[in-house]
Parts: sequence; C-alpha cells; structure tokens
Amino acid sequence: MLDSDAGTIVPAGEDGRAGIDAGLVRRLVAAQFPRWSRLPVTPVPVDGWDNRTYRLGTDMTVRLPTAAGYVPAVAKENEWLPRLAPSLPVAVPPVLGLGVPGEGYPYPWSVRGWLPGETADRSRVDELPRFAVSVAEFIRALQRCDTTGGPAAGEHSFYRGASLAHYEEETLRCLTALAGRVDTARAAEVWRAARAARWSGPPVWFHGDVAAGNLLVAEGRLTAVIDFGTSGVGDPACDLVIAWTMFSGASRRAFRETVARDAGMWARARGWALWKALLVLTGTIDTDPEQAAVNQRVIREVLDDHERSASVT
Repeated sequence: MLDSDAGTIVPAGEDGRAGIDAGLVRRLVAAQFPRWSRLPVTPVPVDGWDNRTYRLGTDMTVRLPTAAGYVPAVAKENEWLPRLAPSLPVAVPPVLGLGVPGEGYPYPWSVRGWLPGETADRSRVDELPRFAVSVAEFIRALQRCDTTGGPAAGEHSFYRGASLAHYEEETLRCLTALAGRVDTARAAEVWRAARAARWSGPPVWFHGDVAAGNLLVAEGRLTAVIDFGTSGVGDPACDLVIAWTMFSGASRRAFRETVARDAGMWARARGWALWKALLVLTGTIDTDPEQAAVNQRVIREVLDDHERSASVT
C-alpha cells in the first residue's frame, strides 16, 4: 500500500518531517504495542505529505500525522473505516490499533493492515474504461452507506463536501495571478456556474480525494481505496474530479454514465477540479514545467466540458 495525501505524492525518506523517522516509530511501537516491537520498521517507497507511513513487518503499516491540522483524520478513520468497509466493493485500510502521543511525538497515530497493490498509474490499468466504471461503482457504494452520526463536511475534511464558497477568495486570487497565461475569462465563467449550482440533496458519504494515488490496482484492476482523511458526509461532487485528472474520452464517458449524477453535480465537480488545478498551476507554472502542463491540461478540459454541457442545455 502506498500513502498519498490530498493528491500529493512525495518520495519517501528519512526527512524528519514533524520529527518523524523510523527510530521514533520503533520507540512508539515498543512502548504502546510491545507484541510488535521486534518487527522491522521501514519507510514506504512513496509517501504522502499529510502523514508519514512506515511498514511494520510485512502485514502492517504505521501512519503518523505530520501536523496538527491532519490529526482529526486519525480518530475519524479509526472510527469509520471499520463501519464503512463491509458496504464497499473493494478493500479499505484495516484498522489494527490507535496510538497516543509519546516519545516526544505530540499526535495520535494509527496502525493499519497492509494492502497489496500499486497506485493506479495508467500504465498499470488493463482497460481504462472498465477501471473508470469500478471507481464510479466504489463512489456510488460509498454514497449508499449509512450517514447516521457521520462527520459533517468542514474543517476536518478541508471543506471537501462543503460549499465551494470556502475557496472563493483563493480561486479568484489564482485567476488574477494567472491572467494572460490561461483563459481566465472562461475559467471565471466555469467557477461562477459551479458556485451557482447549489447542493440541495441529502448529505451522503464522500471520500474527498478520489485520485490515482489513493487507488490501488493489482493485475490491472481496482483492488483498494486508501486515505480517507478528507472523508465525511455532505456533497459528493468533490469525488468526481477524477473525471478530468485521470480519465478522458471513453473512460470519462464510462465514469460519468456509471456515476449518473445531475448537471448541477457536474457543475460543482468542475469547480472542484478547476480550483485545485488553478492552485497547483499558480505555484508551479514558473518552476515545474511537467506539473504545470498536467494542470493546464486539466483546466482546458474542464473549460471545454463546461462549454459542451452549456450547449446541450
């Protein structure tokens, strides 16, 4: 299982982020879970930003938040993943233990079961339209889960599942910063349409970061979904962003047909995709040509999709 947070994947290593390294993990495990104290502790090959993840033996992982803002996800995932798992069509991380602050580390942390598989790079997927259907089926299954007592979208989900209004000022700043470098007039129109398409349905479960780095594949098929740190109960439009970030052509059509949501949902989904792509592009357009190109493509395809939808209606 690889670890990815909010779509950001970084090389693993002993970078000491939040004072976390393999030595700390060994001490925490020895103090709080002595039955596992003899197992080796090694960094995962690809790590996330919100959490550091280490292999514990061959069948477990230890996951530690890197900052206070990521701490609410620990209790949330530990409580809700076991409840959601039986209703989902693919595996999610099994919760094996909840750690507490100690050994100089200030946050709660968790022990999870290891899930085999690799992240869903296009080269690892046998048939992308079929894969898109399986991702859509996971999203629909998650939306059918019982929401009683579930965590309402808000700060703990980084406002995924809430109104796009939370990111209004940030989006407008990005549009100003990118003037003359992307079609900001069309982008502003897409953003206005997204903001106008208010969610009026009953709140449902959402994952919050359905991205390639959080989807595991084995033998070309979806086998697991990881990192529910931004999950909650609210508007699931944020879970449709993968339509533009990973899918295109036949796979996008297959995903859209299977998810089968109304025009307002897709308008808000375009807003979520646009916000993130503008934000990342603003920070990379002059420093990371490869990352900038990816987000420029997403922006173009979101804008084109909006125009096609407007012509149909």
